[in-house]
Amino acid sequence: MRNRLASICLVASALLLSPAVGHAQAGKGKPGAAEKADANGGKKPINLDEDAGPVTAGQMTEEAAQGKRLFDSERWSDAALQLKRVVDGDTGDDEGNRQIAQYHLAIALYRLQFYQASYAIFSQIADKPNHLKFNETLLWLSKLATQLPEPADIIERVGKYKTEQVARFNNPQQRDLYWQLNYLLGRYKYRNRNYEEAISLFAKVDPNSKYYVQAQFFSGISYVQLRKSVPAVKSFQRIVQAIDDGVEGVEDEARMRDLAFLSMARTYYSASVRLDDNNVPTIDAAKLSAAVKYWNRVDVASEYWLDSLFEQSWAYFMAGLYPQALGNIHTIESPYFPNSFYPEADILKAVVSFTICQYGDATITVAKMKKKYEPIKKELEAILNRFQGEGNEERFFQFLKDVSAGKAQLSPTVRPIVENALSDRQLRRNMEYVRVLDEEGQRFKKAPANFRNSPVGSEVTDALEFARSLAIRNAGTLGRERYQRNLDELNEHLRDSSKILIDITAAERNKLDQQVVSGQLSKEDALTYGVVKPDDEHVLWPFDGEYWRDELGFYRQVVTSKCSK
Repeated sequence: MRNRLASICLVASALLLSPAVGHAQAGKGKPGAAEKADANGGKKPINLDEDAGPVTAGQMTEEAAQGKRLFDSERWSDAALQLKRVVDGDTGDDEGNRQIAQYHLAIALYRLQFYQASYAIFSQIADKPNHLKFNETLLWLSKLATQLPEPADIIERVGKYKTEQVARFNNPQQRDLYWQLNYLLGRYKYRNRNYEEAISLFAKVDPNSKYYVQAQFFSGISYVQLRKSVPAVKSFQRIVQAIDDGVEGVEDEARMRDLAFLSMARTYYSASVRLDDNNVPTIDAAKLSAAVKYWNRVDVASEYWLDSLFEQSWAYFMAGLYPQALGNIHTIESPYFPNSFYPEADILKAVVSFTICQYGDATITVAKMKKKYEPIKKELEAILNRFQGEGNEERFFQFLKDVSAGKAQLSPTVRPIVENALSDRQLRRNMEYVRVLDEEGQRFKKAPANFRNSPVGSEVTDALEFARSLAIRNAGTLGRERYQRNLDELNEHLRDSSKILIDITAAERNKLDQQVVSGQLSKEDALTYGVVKPDDEHVLWPFDGEYWRDELGFYRQVVTSKCSK
């Protein structure tokens, strides 16, 4: 059966980027401005294309010079209009000056707060390593990373650069930028499963950086992917230590601390269970105990608390502590959490009953689960079937907006399930990207008419429309995937419940065969689990059907094994 702990899928939460420091110096456009030093200290022209001739910036035309003067005077709108003519070749300038004008046009649009249009141009430059302004563009990508949400995929453009190009910023004046770029490049390496390189880059992010906590988090996940639990835990521990030391730049310190504890617990749990050649699990008690310890450190007010309780239940089950496992599930199912959705909890309850040979209880638990969740599964499938065919991403995106606004036509039963399924942070970041693009579109509408109706205005419009269309499709696609994943998990749990019924039937048949052979009933153990003996600091308070908030997380359920000796 599926155990969400078996695959360590650590969600990184909404890790916002902080403003970068430094400012790109505009080139003057004179002869020699597009040159770089060769190994002998001389000047060597930069090639735009390896197969093409060298590209240099010669004498610019008067129109190009006028655009540069407007740029230097920070008359961004007028400069953009003139620079666009240079870029389009209307002024007759050479390729080198057109490249420099392209770079300045991107900066002018950034200053006008048309970030998406600016990013579109900088993306073109970043795709050409031999562009005259390729190196300088890296700084502006870091700036845009603080203005546009992560789904804009600036990380992909930063990935075009090498570590030695990032190293240029390793100086006292640009140290913050250097740390940020190492984090962004590390994210690119992580995304492409180059975990060793990612870890090396994350290690260059200083504890004084606003990106230190995020870097340590992804470093920990990278170690998990490499199955190196010890350094993974150390990375997560550094997160807690940094927050306790007052590190700056963490958007939600409490959430990140709890996420670090949850990550440590999951890492220890995964390391504690090993399968032998016969797929029989062996348990490392010390690591399992460490996992429970860190689950217990997740704050009761945290959004991760219920997850920690449920995941801890599986650890208790593996340790044979059935009363604690069932007690945690009792808390999760309390009326204090009406929107919680843990169908796997019924699987665990049935497995516990089966393990202690309480076959009747296991059968009843499975029957109740099927009665509750099979209608929910059918309703969820019917909702998803409404979004089949062409344009389903855009329609599902509108559904996401309706769910977020509480306007979706959903039954009271499935509403909290759908809301939970579509509350994923990555999904919310995609929706936030669409909102940011809409705000930029509103700013553009307030621009002067001569700017809106110009070729550069058309470029801004095209960049916004293309990015918005793509963002909507991506958000809709991701939303459908999250919805489908939850539905698939529910189907898997229902299949697991059917497998339990098969195991129960086989176990009862085996017990009957033993009775026929021996001619008598098997002797049953009188082994009882969960008898609590209170001490001077604790009081035993039997559950009478009424839940109390201060009791949550402390329930224990007495169970008795009926297994034969």
